[in-house]
Amino acid sequence: MSKNIFRKKSIDLILDDVANGFGDGESGGGHALSKELNTRDLTLMGIAAVVGAGIFSTIGEASFNGGPGVTILFVLTAITCGFSAMCYAEFASRIPVAGSAYTYAYASFGELIAWIIGWDLLMEYAIGNIAVAISWSEYFVNLLEGFHIHIPKYLTMDYLTASRAYDSVQQLTREGHLADITDKLRAEAQAWANAPAIGGFKIIANIPALLIVIIITYLVYVGIKETKKVTNGMVLLKIGVVIAVIVLGFFYVTPANWHPFFPNGFSGVMKGVSGVFFAYIGFDAISTTAEECRNPQRDLPRGMIYSLIICTVLYILIALVLTGMVSYKDLQVGDPLAFVFAKIGLKKISYVISISAVIATASVLLIFQLGQPRIWMSMSRDGLLPKAFSRIHPKFHTPSFATIVTGIVVAVPALFMNLTEVTDLTSIGTLFAFVLVCGGVLLLPKEERQRGKFRIPYINAQWIAPVIFVIGVVVFWKPLLGLLSGENPHHNFPYFLFIILSTALTVMAFVKKLSLIPVLGLLSCFYLMTELGYTNWLRFLFWLVIGLVVYFTYGYKNSRLGKMNS
Repeated sequence: MSKNIFRKKSIDLILDDVANGFGDGESGGGHALSKELNTRDLTLMGIAAVVGAGIFSTIGEASFNGGPGVTILFVLTAITCGFSAMCYAEFASRIPVAGSAYTYAYASFGELIAWIIGWDLLMEYAIGNIAVAISWSEYFVNLLEGFHIHIPKYLTMDYLTASRAYDSVQQLTREGHLADITDKLRAEAQAWANAPAIGGFKIIANIPALLIVIIITYLVYVGIKETKKVTNGMVLLKIGVVIAVIVLGFFYVTPANWHPFFPNGFSGVMKGVSGVFFAYIGFDAISTTAEECRNPQRDLPRGMIYSLIICTVLYILIALVLTGMVSYKDLQVGDPLAFVFAKIGLKKISYVISISAVIATASVLLIFQLGQPRIWMSMSRDGLLPKAFSRIHPKFHTPSFATIVTGIVVAVPALFMNLTEVTDLTSIGTLFAFVLVCGGVLLLPKEERQRGKFRIPYINAQWIAPVIFVIGVVVFWKPLLGLLSGENPHHNFPYFLFIILSTALTVMAFVKKLSLIPVLGLLSCFYLMTELGYTNWLRFLFWLVIGLVVYFTYGYKNSRLGKMNS
């Protein structure tokens, strides 16, 4: 059985499956996805997914922790993503099929790892989409408030937050700690008090989050051509706003605000790694549209790399403008771009930014809602999920059933839940996907390296990797020794895994003369995973355990590859 669960799906078989329409019935139906996308569309889709909540929201918290030095974090994150993007690009060029890292893992690691990464991507996209929908709701409600349009608070938030806020206000009032009741806490408590009830159940739900998911899901359902047009329009608009903000903001920059550049040291800069990386993860979503590209072997690599470069430049410039216009100490706000312009008296500009934030966040949700059904579709084609998930609509040429399920999976939790505590799961899930894609490039047989129009430049890691490893040990020997100390040394488990992995990979690089770029991509992404905390690792591992149960109870028994080999 151990051999069977690691059975690999050859690239030839993957491509033949696409050419032959994956059989008949629900899994194929004789209908193919429409080929509508070119390099420009893919680049704009990548920007749509990356320039969103990160540039309008999380950049504020990251700047507060790291000061002007947060620009270095954007560079480091971009380099890390760049290594992974090149690995994605090579795979996309070799295997121009929907499914992203799931399909790539099937060809390089085998079925079990492919299932794990597919299951991981489902979590990544679902939680990411829920978080983005909730974030969009906040931007939208704030925008309406600016135009004096008020929606009852109990229709714009989740049930649990309102309940907790009400209990907290009651307790603080009884204890006489009225000064500890913030305006936000009071508003949330009033939402609970004012909400209508049926029996003993309060009617509290995030209606704007529900509505945006319904609208986006409908758009994705009716066709890639319509999705492309809307995405391109939104991206061009928000890029225009961002560039205008950068140009205008530079006239109000005070260079003294850039000193000190690292007010909280490098550790302060790294505190923002989760939020910053969350902003970058979208570029891999465009790899799920491979079957809808006119020339995927050429366009996908270009679209990924172009979008990553453009977004990195925009993020760095925005970070410099923000930290130059005001002190980094003032940037711990949810809407930093609007905040800095309002602070210098340009309130009309802040309204324009608020409108752009609503559009930008919607475009992120659009790309993620586009990606998840195509991963489900690929897993269904291989028999690892029920056939209905790979059903293609005869008129719209989209994975219809999978798109509807995606809408439900995102809309219902967004209506009732507050997932701010688990958004790091999206980052850890994406990093895990990046690790496997980088590792997959190293595992592909030599004869496969001649496929595709894009290949990673080969740089021999035989001596470079050991030198980097030794430098790392010399520079960080004190923190390494400190891993065994402290009250909870088991919380350092992710770091121990990183040490073991980096040691093993260094040895392999020396012995087998591995390619340097995938090696650096794998190590840098795994290191960022260690920075996301022990608790997130436990949640991530728990999700993977659930996935293994599903695989062995359904996927293993229904695998097309397994039936072909039996």
